[in-house]
Amino acid sequence: MKPINIKQKHAEFTKQWHPHQIALVNDMQVLLAKLEGEFVWHAHEHEDELFQVIKGTLYMQFRDRTEIINEGEIIVVPKGVEHNPLTKNGEEVHVLLFEKLTTAHTGDVQHEKTQTDYPKI
Repeated sequence: MKPINIKQKHAEFTKQWHPHQIALVNDMQVLLAKLEGEFVWHAHEHEDELFQVIKGTLYMQFRDRTEIINEGEIIVVPKGVEHNPLTKNGEEVHVLLFEKLTTAHTGDVQHEKTQTDYPKI
């Protein structure tokens, strides 16, 4: 049981759209990721997903609207809701994700950005 410095952990990797696991909480995992550009439209049929923006501005696209999440804010995407994270103007956004261990990176969608292994850092 030691404190985890999120900024230091973000500095340990450069790959974008590839979450890294920093902690486990029961059947949940805490992940860090760096995002730039547009991701992939997908949904998680059985799991909610929490995004906290650590650095930058995240645009969470839903089929009927786009929500803007600023530094220090969170958004919870409910299970079954199709979504697509996006950043603008070449900005790299740093996020913390909180989700079940069973959550597939891109739900049922297979894409070149899909990750199946989250390195532990």
